[in-house]
Amino acid sequence: MSAPVRKSGGAFVTIEGCSLEYERYPAPSRNAPTIIFLHEGLGSITRWRDFPAAVCARTGFGGLVYNRCGYGASDPLQAPFTPAFMHREALEVLPCLLTTFRIERPVLFGHSDGASIALLHAASGLSIVPALVLEAPHVFVEDITVSAIAQVKASYHVGDFRARLERHHGANVDPLFDAWAGVWLSDAFRSWNIEDALPHITCPVLAIQGTDDEYGTLRQLAAIQAGLGGSMKPLVLDACRHSPHIDRRQVVEDATVEFLSQVADLHGLATSSVTTR
Repeated sequence: MSAPVRKSGGAFVTIEGCSLEYERYPAPSRNAPTIIFLHEGLGSITRWRDFPAAVCARTGFGGLVYNRCGYGASDPLQAPFTPAFMHREALEVLPCLLTTFRIERPVLFGHSDGASIALLHAASGLSIVPALVLEAPHVFVEDITVSAIAQVKASYHVGDFRARLERHHGANVDPLFDAWAGVWLSDAFRSWNIEDALPHITCPVLAIQGTDDEYGTLRQLAAIQAGLGGSMKPLVLDACRHSPHIDRRQVVEDATVEFLSQVADLHGLATSSVTTR
């Protein structure tokens, strides 16, 4: 790993031999928690839009958003994804990132693949995680997920999907898409399941799922709630697909701010005043 540096167009840090692009939102209080935003399988810093900045401003928490290796302006993938790619991110990359930025008590906000990474890291005991916020999490592979990804792959070069994705990932777009779709559609990944990690998670969890999510069902939330070693607050949203922080922005932002304010009070975490709307 290396110390964070600034390059033209952004800030970068080298973790496990890969230069990762990141954005950081300093907390008003030195002792305030930091939220780590973990993007989805085809996500990026830019695909979060201004959601992380808004949540951090309203909670008084710090924030760190980064592009995993192969995403955005981070270095290209060094090898294809394996079925253990989320485990590697949770157990090897993320701990190094936290050490580099001296973040000891990270609140993890994960979306889709990022939510699975958050669960795996919280279960590992490698750091003290006061709370998890999960959007459209996966703890096992569903047929609906495989079907949706197969449809996206079949239409990747048709219409404007690839062009829209390229705006976020630039030259990384094709290797990234091939790696992500390839592992999710592989026979080896069909048995992927992280439910055995759930009993090791004792921190409070806010789990958010859209009823119209094309990549998963409410079975994911039911499995998480049944398996957790701690408490979970489910938030099920109608008229919401796979990106709740975009499809139902205000509801998700408000629920996240309320949940994290309760966590801050419970743990006596230092923050500035939480703002409501």
